[in-house]
Amino acid sequence: MANRVETYLVPALFDALQEDRLVTIATIDKESGGPAIHAISWIRAFDEKTLRIAVDGRSRMVNNLKHNPAAAIHLLANESAYAISGTGTILTEKAAGVPVQTAIIEIHVSEIRDVMFYGSKIIIEPKHEKTYDEQAAKKLDDQVLEALKRGADS
Repeated sequence: MANRVETYLVPALFDALQEDRLVTIATIDKESGGPAIHAISWIRAFDEKTLRIAVDGRSRMVNNLKHNPAAAIHLLANESAYAISGTGTILTEKAAGVPVQTAIIEIHVSEIRDVMFYGSKIIIEPKHEKTYDEQAAKKLDDQVLEALKRGADS
């Protein structure tokens, strides 16, 4: 996808967003009006134009998106770096079936740009590890991923 602008998730990016992945999301900070960066791993491509993310329901991201729905996701995948721009909608601030207050946010994709600098590629994608009880982490992940599938029915 080098040097191209897309308006939907091409198959390689859609597939990359079907697994646990570290991404950063930029929103417009409600208080300062400046950029706010958030790191998350609960993100899935719902379809070629829609991403769903889950965050703590008390996250600044939730308040920022209520004030200004603009969002941009930075994704490292497919040997490159992508900026996925779109509009965020809060589907719920308390997903059913999740023991912690979890907001489900839908991002409608408007543009995807390959933003990797010329003449290089990503050779190792970042990895992350849950640092709390492994079984509890898996159970919570499963509950959140199920809530992402349900979306507004959460």
